[in-house]
Amino acid sequence: MADKPPESTSQRAIEPGREYVRIENVSKRFGDFVAVDNVSLTILKGEIFCLLGGSGCGKTTLLRMLAGFETPTSGRIYIDGQDMSDTPPYARPVNMMFQSYALFPHMTVAKNVAFGLEQERLSRPEIERRVTEMLEIVRLGELAQRKPHQLSGGQRQRVALARALVKRPKLLLLDEPLGALDKKLREHTQFELINLQERLGVTFIVVTHDQEEAMTLASRIGVMDRGEIVQVGTPTDIYEYPTSKFVADFIGSVNMFEGQLVEDEPDHVRIRCPELANTVYVDHGISSAPGATVWVAIRPEKIELSRQRPPATENVQQGVVKEIAYMGDLSVYLVKLDNDRIVRVTLPNVERHADDRISWDETVWLSWHPTSPVVLAQ
Repeated sequence: MADKPPESTSQRAIEPGREYVRIENVSKRFGDFVAVDNVSLTILKGEIFCLLGGSGCGKTTLLRMLAGFETPTSGRIYIDGQDMSDTPPYARPVNMMFQSYALFPHMTVAKNVAFGLEQERLSRPEIERRVTEMLEIVRLGELAQRKPHQLSGGQRQRVALARALVKRPKLLLLDEPLGALDKKLREHTQFELINLQERLGVTFIVVTHDQEEAMTLASRIGVMDRGEIVQVGTPTDIYEYPTSKFVADFIGSVNMFEGQLVEDEPDHVRIRCPELANTVYVDHGISSAPGATVWVAIRPEKIELSRQRPPATENVQQGVVKEIAYMGDLSVYLVKLDNDRIVRVTLPNVERHADDRISWDETVWLSWHPTSPVVLAQ
């Protein structure tokens, strides 16, 4: 049994919204291969929901079924209360932004954005008004007459976004929308995307394999593995309160230790891990039988590093620093225990000049607070 999150741990408060997308027991098979396996999910109006998972987990297939490009083998998809089973892609209140952006190279920015409106045969003044308005929103008004090859990666991404939004969809599906951008531009564009979504009020469903991107963008995240959604929650819930070893290991870095439950009381548990010299003490119970096999997950930033042994008799471990990676804002320490197990520790670099920093080959003590470990039974 995993730790239970508090009632509200969201990074950005989700305003109470009505159900907008409902996925009921949806499966998709390609021959004998099950791409999506009995997924049920509810997405609220006006939220940014991220489907997060590795390659082949089924997230893009699920997105394509929402768009109507794939038909579920079984199950139902409802958008704004309407069953989409017999609704073709062009008739759905949905638009999709592809990973490749799929801009027309021979068209200007303005023509790319106007394309969908022209297909709907809107009047020329209406098309010009909406294109101008959307280009101003994405801050590309001055580049309206340029061709895609004359734009940066971030600018092309905004053209694709403007083209998707100019048709005023109620639901926007984004497949790896920032995958083609470099790290710094990707981080900047993430916040632009959030601000744009909040301004327009469109419901976003984003597919990504990038954990940081999902944590930054999403009001909620659905983690997928082997065609199933294994956990849904806010970014804080997913990171701090994973419900399985897979989620704990997939999201961020984690030190995972297998052990046996030796004591389980309402206000604490004790776990004996063969790889650790001392028992692990956690300040809450998990309602499991003594002797049960469990896993203790401890995030690297929640481990303290010191040259002197802490006074505690539990949650303490000795080791030797074998590697240090200076990352600017933080440093990563790889500490080798007596049994050759490597433990990852991250410490913030809060001082520019720290002559007493722990260095290579030093013997150190690792310790952590009783609230830091997450106890997992699966």
